[in-house]
Amino acid sequence: MPARSPSLPASAAEAHLWALPGGLRVAYERRRGPGFAFDLRLPVGSAHDPVGQEGMGGVLEEWLFKGAGALDARALQDAFDDLGVRRGGGVGPEATRLSASGLRADLGEALRLSAEVLRHPQLPEAELPVLTDLARQDLEALADSPSDLLAVQARRLAFPHPSGSSFAGFAHPASGTPEGLQALTPGSVRAHLQRYGQAGSVLGLVADLEPAETQELVEKALGDLRPGVHAEVPALFCPGGRAHHADEDAEQTHLSVTAPGVPPQHPDWLAWQVALTALSGGSASRLFTAVREERGLAYAVSASPVLLGGQGFLSMYAGSTPARAPETLEVLLMELNRLPRGLDEAEFRRACTGLTTSVVFGAESLRGRAGSLTRDLAVFGRVRPVAELRARLAALTLKDVNRFLASYDPSVHATITTLGPGEFTLPAAEVRHA
Repeated sequence: MPARSPSLPASAAEAHLWALPGGLRVAYERRRGPGFAFDLRLPVGSAHDPVGQEGMGGVLEEWLFKGAGALDARALQDAFDDLGVRRGGGVGPEATRLSASGLRADLGEALRLSAEVLRHPQLPEAELPVLTDLARQDLEALADSPSDLLAVQARRLAFPHPSGSSFAGFAHPASGTPEGLQALTPGSVRAHLQRYGQAGSVLGLVADLEPAETQELVEKALGDLRPGVHAEVPALFCPGGRAHHADEDAEQTHLSVTAPGVPPQHPDWLAWQVALTALSGGSASRLFTAVREERGLAYAVSASPVLLGGQGFLSMYAGSTPARAPETLEVLLMELNRLPRGLDEAEFRRACTGLTTSVVFGAESLRGRAGSLTRDLAVFGRVRPVAELRARLAALTLKDVNRFLASYDPSVHATITTLGPGEFTLPAAEVRHA
């Protein structure tokens, strides 16, 4: 067993933090009860696909579970099922996640099986054409989901491929592209596996065990995992973009607005979260009221934060009838323009209450808390205790939020992407000078 490295400084009484010698960071929280949950985040996502081989990460994640060690695909699945373990995960833009939950007594074996998938996958070549064909089917299914297709087009407009980068970046879905899937070979995908390792990886774990016992289980399972490669893919936002994608088969016109936000470690991160909740956090939110309740323009309307490349962005969506889509977009932009004028007391209180409720209930689930531990350590560099988050929300004032909003004008840099039948006249990008 590898020698233990010194524990990382603990930022919260509830969490125990340490790092394996190879660099894997672990956040463990003891929770009374019979179960466990863990969430392993490997910092290799679809953005890390090589240029010309888009879809490699998504295919590899599926290929990993087609047998590991002495177990073929069926035996591996049976081994997880025999434990009663619930598996999850998948490939996102910046990371691949492997998660599991089950009974506490099976934690060590669940960790071992998951580690075996990463350390000694069989990667049978006969399965690769099957997996690439499934990825092609997933791409074809985008045509039947205009909102998902719009999301891809919106990201392509807002975050185009950086010139000269060997990484494909954020301008394609996790399933890749038809050309990229065609270019995959067993050798190139196997080579990509070497990126999956300890460097930059984070494990969040919740169980009812002594911290030393948990640390021993983690080191036994993952201590000799390869180093891996941790490379950041910058999210280079291209402001002011405008694009309409004609889809004559679509029954609605789908609208997307992307704008700059606040980085996770910025002092105004929490104020931004409150503002977004007031904008789109329930039936009393500004977007729901202005778009749906007052005007009946769209059934679905929302705004949410997006984290890419260590930065925060605001993403808005609405789907409307083609005839009313221009007015819907006008209202979306109007609400975006209204943010610098601040919130009123009632909006502020509702938003704070909603966020507090989300924090509390998100911590109740073992799986949810394990995911939060992983996300906190990966995104914020530390674990944020639930009590601390509640205290910070309680201490936040309307004046704090409105001070932030007074200098936050996302509409000036917003990109707009639409998808639907016929032509669509998009408003010109604004140019403002300080």
